[in-house]
Amino acid sequence: MTEKEKLQIFEKKLNYKFKKIELLKIALIHKSYAYEIGTVNKMEYNERIEFLGDAILEHVISEMLYMQTPKLREGQMTKKRAAIVCETSLSIAMKRIGGQDFLYLGKCEETTNGKQKDAILADAMEAIIGAIYLDGGYECVKKFILNTLDKEIQIVLSGGNFNTDYKTKLQEKLQENGNVKIEYVLVDESGPEHDKVFKVELLFNDKKIGEGVGKSKKHAEQEAAKYALENSI
Repeated sequence: MTEKEKLQIFEKKLNYKFKKIELLKIALIHKSYAYEIGTVNKMEYNERIEFLGDAILEHVISEMLYMQTPKLREGQMTKKRAAIVCETSLSIAMKRIGGQDFLYLGKCEETTNGKQKDAILADAMEAIIGAIYLDGGYECVKKFILNTLDKEIQIVLSGGNFNTDYKTKLQEKLQENGNVKIEYVLVDESGPEHDKVFKVELLFNDKKIGEGVGKSKKHAEQEAAKYALENSI
């Protein structure tokens, strides 16, 4: 089977036909793979397109909640959105369409079961969203998001919750007593380009209340928030 044929199989699972199928390939390339084959400096992997997809996903879900849940207040909609777009929810949806079988991973991730890691799967889902937006525009990506995440959306609207978003939980708790200043500060970055480790400090009204370490800045921030919830609040 050729690479193009494999991508075309995945297209069918996505229920979307790409005009530029190379966008789908980029969305599936993890940085570890790009590093191994020497294309990392050309940005031919999914981090940039994931950044775009993340913003589009939040917009679509925000719009859906506004239109479909007129009785919910802003804070309630924020919680629902966080539960729908969280790492666990996106990972479940990605596995449901078999996306893990189409990822391009480096050997280091392959040998550590990278195809089952929620963070990698969720990032790839956001990258696919970004790719569809670039290829077909807003209405196409909106249709894809609402169809692909329909089960997760219905579970959350019915009161369920996939959310393990410690940052959101911490913010809600700290804001019970009014407006607060919460900052996540990157204090260290180490390791080779394809396998970095990030260290983040969490400041509450300029006072350190936690720190976290992770393979991405997002993960390190979550670990810092988790630490604060369990030890400082």
